This record gives sequence, structure tokens and C-alpha cells, in this order.
Amino acid sequence: MDHDEAVRQKMTEKYLLDELDHAARNEFEEHFFDCSFCALDVRAGAMFIEHSKIVFAEKPSETPVPARRAARRGRFAWLRPAFAAPALALLLAVIAYQNLVTYPQMQQALNHPQVLPWASVNLGTWGSAGPVITTSPGKGFLLFVRIPPGGRYSRYTLDLYDPSKKLTWSLTIPADSAQDQWPIQAPAADRQAGTYTLAVRGTNENGENQELGRASFELQIQK
Repeated sequence: MDHDEAVRQKMTEKYLLDELDHAARNEFEEHFFDCSFCALDVRAGAMFIEHSKIVFAEKPSETPVPARRAARRGRFAWLRPAFAAPALALLLAVIAYQNLVTYPQMQQALNHPQVLPWASVNLGTWGSAGPVITTSPGKGFLLFVRIPPGGRYSRYTLDLYDPSKKLTWSLTIPADSAQDQWPIQAPAADRQAGTYTLAVRGTNENGENQELGRASFELQIQK
């Protein structure tokens, strides 16, 4: 799962509302541990929910309220200042954090393009001596993945496994019969050096999956 897919599927909101199944929840948790933007959204949302619980759990005033006045409040009683002011202040704090931290970081990344280390990988080279990528700690890199054309697939799924054979991220892309090489950016993360494996699966219109091949490469961390 990449950041764009997480935003498109509103994974942060579904995660905080506990609307994800076990597999989707685990996949999103693995993603936001490597994605600073989603991690900030999760922290801010969790903080807002916890503080909202505290605000709305406050005991109402013991002063009796006339029946007619209570009825007039109805379901809008939560808007009275005792409840609305703290909730509004917290919401403003979340918005300010996004404006002062999250969005400037994104803008800085857009205004400061950089050349990433890269390598070309071909499916079917798993286990053989693959290319070497040298990068800095916590930085991303590019993979130019060659997928043989001709298969009748609607989409491809790329899974990257670290040296301990653990799945670090997955990316699903639409299939294009006219394209056989795909530029894939591995997001910035705290990775260990070693041999990484990229597995590619094709999915047809009926939802049937077939592994198309694997490729390996050596990742070196230059400190």
C-alpha cells in the first residue's frame, strides 16, 4: 500500500473508526510505520478522538433545567459552550499542526527535487546476482521493473520483501499492454542492508492471481 492509495481509500478514517478487517488493518499499520504523513494523520486523529471522549464525558451541570428549555435544546445540546469550546480548540490545534508541519513538509519535498539511487530489475532473476543500490539511511530509491507484456491482466501487484523475507510494502498498478517497464519509487524508510526480493503478481478481470516472477537486488546503506 502506498500513500496515494491510503488517502484515496480513506484508510486513516477507517482505521480510527475500527472499520477495517484484520488483514486491511495489518496492511495499513505496516504502511503508516513507514509513511510519515499517514503516521501524523493517525496521531492527530487519535488525539482528537481521545480528547473528544474526555470533553463529552464531562458531567452536566447539577442545576435543574426547566423541561421546556431542555426540550428546546434537543440534539443540539452538545453545541453549548461547555462542550463546543474545548472541542473547537482541539480541532483548531489539529488544523494548525497540519498547516505548520504536515503541509510545509510536503511543499518542501515538492520544491526540492532530488536524484534518487536506482536500478533496473527483470523478473525471473531471483536468486541470481542482482543489481546493487547504494542509498543513505532512511532514504527511498527507484526501481525500473520490467514486466513482460502480453498477459491478459487488468492490474499488477508488486510486493517487496526485506532480507528476512518480511513483506515491507505492496503496490498495485493498472496493467498497460503497451508498457513493459515501470518506474517504481520505494518510499523512504529505515531499512537494513541486504538482499531484497520483488515479487510481481498479475490479476485478470475475474480476480484470479498469478505470480509472474521475482527479481532480487542488493541494498547497501551508506552512512
